[in-house]
Amino acid sequence: MNRLDNITPFLVMDVLRKAQAIPDVIHFEVGEPDIAPSPKVIEAIAKATRDKKIRYTESLGLLALREKIAAFYWERYQVNISPTRIVITVGTSGAFLITYAILLNAGDKILLTDPGYPCYKNFSYILNTQPVLVPIDKSTDYQLTVEHLKAQSSIKAVHIASPSNPIGNVYNQATLKALIDYCENHHIHFISDEIYHGLVYGKKAHTALEFSDNAIVINGFSKYFCLTGLRLGWVILPPHLVRQAEIVMQNLYISAPTLSQYGALEAFDHEHLQSVTRTYQKRRDYLYNELSQLFTIDAKPEGAFYIWANVSQYAQDSLTFSEQLLDSIHVATTSGIDFGKNKTHHYIRFAYTKEIAHLKEGVDRLKQYLL
Repeated sequence: MNRLDNITPFLVMDVLRKAQAIPDVIHFEVGEPDIAPSPKVIEAIAKATRDKKIRYTESLGLLALREKIAAFYWERYQVNISPTRIVITVGTSGAFLITYAILLNAGDKILLTDPGYPCYKNFSYILNTQPVLVPIDKSTDYQLTVEHLKAQSSIKAVHIASPSNPIGNVYNQATLKALIDYCENHHIHFISDEIYHGLVYGKKAHTALEFSDNAIVINGFSKYFCLTGLRLGWVILPPHLVRQAEIVMQNLYISAPTLSQYGALEAFDHEHLQSVTRTYQKRRDYLYNELSQLFTIDAKPEGAFYIWANVSQYAQDSLTFSEQLLDSIHVATTSGIDFGKNKTHHYIRFAYTKEIAHLKEGVDRLKQYLL
């Protein structure tokens, strides 16, 4: 079998294509912010365009942007990170690919959660490494634990997400520290996807860098900063890995998009970002309260903008159920099978990335259809 035969399609994109052809569709399917970014970003991109700043940057990215990111970590987490440890990437997808490439050899095992973001395992397959999918559920609040790690052997890397997609759970401080300590003691690389940091409600999200300089942290401008189309992310690495990442970056991408980098210099608009978080928290509260009347929800989302709903009282195949919702009442959702095989056929994911009036129309249709 060709290793690429293992790669699964991201079915939500197929749903989106079908949904976009329906004029009155309600969008719960795609995790893309609908809120505009700070106006300062748009102004910065326009100025960079006028100034003809359209040539490559160095492969590590604009030093000024890396300095901004380092300052952000000090302000938010009181973690002192040298800008020389930061690599600006083509989205977080580029960061994942670079990170896997410098850490893993063909056949090496990387531990991932099931359910989890599907592209992780697909990147692993592309590089001919071996994803080890560990089932998680509400018994551990959908968090990977040290006990999960102890049950595995010959693991080269562990990759978590907090807040997670599709659950929206946030790793607590004790569990995160325990995982990192275990990995350090057993010479396992620890990768933390923190793309939804900033979109956390009612609790504090901890970066893995609070507990170890050896942790590898990936983040980006797509979610909290509302800049999906700029395709800009970053990875923070231990100093000894930066040069390897730079070489991979040079060969795969040369550099991240230049205009995007100049725009991102103005993305750290704290007043605007606070408004973004408040907006999504209000949407979370509304949709969670409403959907809880229709579905079993294992965990109230603490971050990101997703609700993981058990639909087994209505159907035993979430893909078929999701298709029925789209065809019958024009409500677009994402089937749980996009996110793994661990009972995911019982779940669908709702994204609250639209205004409450839009969400309410979707809820009303669901109530009429299901009750």
